Amino acid sequence: MFNIPNLFTASNMLCGVIAILLSFAGRIDIAPFFIFAGAVLDFFDGFLARLLKQQGELGKQLDSLADMITFGLAPGIMMLVLLAYSTEVEGAIPAYLSFGDQVRFAFQGWMYQLLHGSNFSWIPFTALVIPFFSMFRLAKFNIDTRQTEAFIGLNTPTNTIFFTAFPLILANSFGESSWENTFINRIVEPQIMIPIIIGMSLLLISEIPFFSLKLKTFKWKGNEMRFLFLISCLLLIVSLMVWAIPFIVLLYTVLSVVENIFFKKKQHEIQS
Repeated sequence: MFNIPNLFTASNMLCGVIAILLSFAGRIDIAPFFIFAGAVLDFFDGFLARLLKQQGELGKQLDSLADMITFGLAPGIMMLVLLAYSTEVEGAIPAYLSFGDQVRFAFQGWMYQLLHGSNFSWIPFTALVIPFFSMFRLAKFNIDTRQTEAFIGLNTPTNTIFFTAFPLILANSFGESSWENTFINRIVEPQIMIPIIIGMSLLLISEIPFFSLKLKTFKWKGNEMRFLFLISCLLLIVSLMVWAIPFIVLLYTVLSVVENIFFKKKQHEIQS
């Protein structure tokens, strides 16, 4: 039970719990880093299980439970807190507070309204569609035999990493009078953020095939799309820094659709 891969899985879950606690404390600028740590642990638990030949049904179930916390509940809570912050009446948050303190002030104000029923906004609850659809995505993955070589629907870690971009960019541009600050403040407004949350969540349970980054060999042939994606990611990160995160996820989606169309066309040519 307490083998090395399972301990990595448990550590992944703990990273998700810490990310949730930090989000409740208003530190949505730090919470993403624990989600990143959880993603690294999630990759290595499967790698170590195969390497040490300790794969089993228990590990599979533990992995899904841990992923539900780190890549389902944690991003949902993080975005709920972000929406509570973005729906706060302009001027109601003291301008002298740091970013984390402003987020905590806004979230505590929203919670007070929730408990006392005064001028309460239901908008932040929209973020909970992320864990809602993540639960179905993870359950579907466990029983779907088609997902051995690729994913059917967006995987939960990628979806979660996409949402980490918003608090990180917001915190990075906080207090600056620049186009970045203006732009990100517009994006996190509910009328834009809610459609993004719903759209990304629906991708989790979609039938769109997404290629896996697991490499069986390091040869170019058969891994063209994977290497193209990884090279593009490196270029985006170097040039855009934290802004690269949403573009990487969007690129992953586009390349997956392109690869699927190309594969179907190739299969059709072979059959004909």
